Amino acid sequence: MVASCLKACGLPQAWRGQDAWRVLETHFADGFNFLNTWRAWRNDPLRPRMLHFVAVTTTPPGIDELLAGKESCPEHLLLANALALQWSGLLPGFHRLAFEGGHVLLTLCVGDLTAMLRAQQFVADAVYLVAQPADGPHRTANSNWNVWTAKALARCCRRGTTLAGVLEVDHLCTDLTQCGFEIVSDPPSVRATSVKAALRARFNPRWPIKNTRRSLPGRAMSIDNCAVVGAGLAGASVAASLARRGWQVQVLDQAQAPAAGASGLPVGLLVPHVSTDDCVLSRLSRSGVRLMLQQARSLLRQGQDWEPTGTLERQLDRSPGPPDIWHPQAAWLKPAQLVRAWLAQPGITFQGGATVASLRQCGDAWELLDRQGNILHCAKRVVFANAGGATALLKSVQVDLPALGVCVNQFPDMRGVRGQVSWAMHKALPNAAFPACPVNGAGSIVPCVPIETSDVQGIAWFVGATYQPEGQPALSDQTNHAANLARLHKLSPKLGQALAGQFTVDAVNTWKDTRCVTPDRLPAVGPLEPTEHPTLWLCAGMGSRGLSFSVLCAEVLAARWSGEPLPLDSGLARALDARRGTAFDQIRLDRSLELPVSCAP
Repeated sequence: MVASCLKACGLPQAWRGQDAWRVLETHFADGFNFLNTWRAWRNDPLRPRMLHFVAVTTTPPGIDELLAGKESCPEHLLLANALALQWSGLLPGFHRLAFEGGHVLLTLCVGDLTAMLRAQQFVADAVYLVAQPADGPHRTANSNWNVWTAKALARCCRRGTTLAGVLEVDHLCTDLTQCGFEIVSDPPSVRATSVKAALRARFNPRWPIKNTRRSLPGRAMSIDNCAVVGAGLAGASVAASLARRGWQVQVLDQAQAPAAGASGLPVGLLVPHVSTDDCVLSRLSRSGVRLMLQQARSLLRQGQDWEPTGTLERQLDRSPGPPDIWHPQAAWLKPAQLVRAWLAQPGITFQGGATVASLRQCGDAWELLDRQGNILHCAKRVVFANAGGATALLKSVQVDLPALGVCVNQFPDMRGVRGQVSWAMHKALPNAAFPACPVNGAGSIVPCVPIETSDVQGIAWFVGATYQPEGQPALSDQTNHAANLARLHKLSPKLGQALAGQFTVDAVNTWKDTRCVTPDRLPAVGPLEPTEHPTLWLCAGMGSRGLSFSVLCAEVLAARWSGEPLPLDSGLARALDARRGTAFDQIRLDRSLELPVSCAP
């Protein structure tokens, strides 16, 4: 069955010479189809740069099931073990798992098949049509298939998409034909529902294909050069995601070195947001944390740049409910180290000391100008990832923005919020006074972080951070330290008493900067022009959750540039859209997010 799907869809020959290949599987089962396709990709010297595999499952298999039966093929077993390392937290919804340095992406969609198909925003090059298992004594394996499932599947296909599988074909052939598929194989007449036959088909409807339901760009842009303004978490993650797909990326920042702003935080906590109703922020942060952990494992030095310690969340102001929540999928991480690792990827050039003051359109490209009007760079597409400076820079564009369909009032209002962290070296304080892991709540404690600079070496602790709107008069460092000490007393009274003396004698260090937030506390990522191939894009407004959101937003943007599967269902992706400031879009967004994630349109 596995080999027949791959071969019947013309693979691996069909993907040769392509930038990317997209496979959709209707039932993940034990993952054998994915592993076999991944293996074929690895062994093909003419493979595409990106392999996307989107699979649906009502219930993810256990790790034992993933590994079972793979011993006969050492390469399959190796890949299955790599898959098992990321096999956790698979709640209903979309989950993006990355392999081969981000060039092989598995999007596992947990939920009802029809709903999961409707939530897609991409077109597949090949479909593996695999039956869901029977879920009752009187139901066949295809009982959960109907014409609406076939319609949802057709929505995910382009003209020429190949389809292969082994299914009960009597009613499926009729449904697929009605929805635009041409049956290539000649299946026998099936009288008993228990009989199965091989099925091959091609999507080639007799009518023009209309994608009226798609609200997000789904067609790939030609790979070229682009510019990213801003070299913090947002800009560097966008640059890395685009470079993996073949783009030549120029990153410009007004500072001489990257991560000079809020992304220069000495250490941050990567921890998912939780809520009793599993709100939009919770679902987005959960997806973002998974993606960031993958990046940390592949790019950073564990124990020095990051550590997957888990985090204890204290819900001090919430009642009723458990006072503490343990987050096993959480870590501390040094943002600046990650930014530098991203910018060191092939295809990326960093240009420091480059203050982009305005933009000027020149043919099909954009010239980025400094304050004197000199050209800093010229690119086909521009991503504004410079936090609160994005809006001001947009207003300086030397072209009639309304003529491009761009209205600055459509974008979420982004404002600065000051934050200060208090920190010091451990010195002579007994280690027993410190908690065994980071503690999060109304503030955070990161108890043990190795510091290696020219000035200081050793283990440091961090407490913070304050949160003050930029429009208010700035508070003194001493006032902010006192506020952080108060947070410390709430999160860990024992440690608060042990460290209070250092705060009293001003023996703590200060780190402070300003983060950029939106009114709904969600980042803004997406095109600024309402055209099929926009050239101006925004990725900003991540607030205090840059570690949770930066990779997620970068992958959403890169997927929309490349016509790839999104790492999120379409409803959640719209919650991040940069143009969500219009009344119509806000109403549409509110309605879509009222639905459970498995039912989002």
